[in-house]
Amino acid sequence: MEYDFDRVLERRNTDSMKWNKYDDDVIPLWVADMDFVSADPIIEALHQRVDHRIYGYTLPPQELRTLIQERLKRLYEWSIREDDIVFLPGLVTGLNLSYHVFSDPGDGVLIQPPVYFHFVRDPVLHGRVLNDPPLVQKGDTYEINFSDFERGITHRTKTFLLCNPHNPVGRVFTPKELEAIADICLRHNVIICSDEIHCDLLYPGYRHLPIASLGPEVAKQSVTLLSPSKTFNLAGLDFGFAIIPNPELRKIWQNVSSGLIPGVNIMGHVAARAAYKYGQEWLDQALAYLTVNRDFLAQYLKEKLPAIRMTKMEATYLAWLDCRNAGIPGNPSEFFLKRARVALNDGTEFGRGGEGFVRLNFACSRKTLTEALDRMASALKRF
Repeated sequence: MEYDFDRVLERRNTDSMKWNKYDDDVIPLWVADMDFVSADPIIEALHQRVDHRIYGYTLPPQELRTLIQERLKRLYEWSIREDDIVFLPGLVTGLNLSYHVFSDPGDGVLIQPPVYFHFVRDPVLHGRVLNDPPLVQKGDTYEINFSDFERGITHRTKTFLLCNPHNPVGRVFTPKELEAIADICLRHNVIICSDEIHCDLLYPGYRHLPIASLGPEVAKQSVTLLSPSKTFNLAGLDFGFAIIPNPELRKIWQNVSSGLIPGVNIMGHVAARAAYKYGQEWLDQALAYLTVNRDFLAQYLKEKLPAIRMTKMEATYLAWLDCRNAGIPGNPSEFFLKRARVALNDGTEFGRGGEGFVRLNFACSRKTLTEALDRMASALKRF
């Protein structure tokens, strides 16, 4: 089947967080969901379940567990046991559980900013101390300063929140980088919680490697968070899962979350099963479209907005734009919202190193993307 990603489907007045937050004249390119219609097999599976007309308590289907095991083995040569899988109503829940479960108030949580705002904000809200040695900008990409990374660990640092592929800088960390991260964390007895939600959204030439697949010692000290939600545009169905190979860590996780964290809703199970079983054709076409959007965005900036630089994108559909040389007074996200009526994420949400940046979601029709960029270029010319 050939999917039409140029199709613009009205999302206003559908309770969409992305489209309802701002006035109707604003083009929203902020929160990380796509404006693409989901794959037909997923839609059909949801229709069939709705048509059954009974929506009682459910358990994750055995086939879903098997599909996850087969997928991880096929893509990464990573063998996991069925019991290693713990289902979650979303990955933000998993992120927060990781330090609630394995640390106490006052303990340290290690992150690599600029990074997804839940990494930056949530640990502090829940009484943890943020250890945040930043990634280092080098040309059009970012690198890890491993000396700073290790110095960021204190005697009270209990958990490291890894984001790979990285949101918002778009890095896919190499095996060598992941091995260095794992070595440091193992030596300091820091548990790795790896958010790998964007692992299916890679551009040609890049390959994802789950950090826990490096070996049994790393797996023993790791929690890996995964979900089809970003991959197949299913974020509203609140489905995710953790891979926890260490039985002791898994038992602690399950005991702490018991009675507090709900199971996944029935539609999340249904959509995930259909996505992993039948969604690859849609995903291949979506990635091809996103690749063209990425390249179109880079070329547009080069030709019409040369003062704004885009970080090299190895993965995700979230462009990290450096506006520091554009002469924008104050906050660039506020400028583009007010002057161009385009909503972008404010770089300061992502912690240290985010000042003067915005994050732009280009998982939309090329028509929508072009109109937004034209508005931004016009706003800078008028200024």
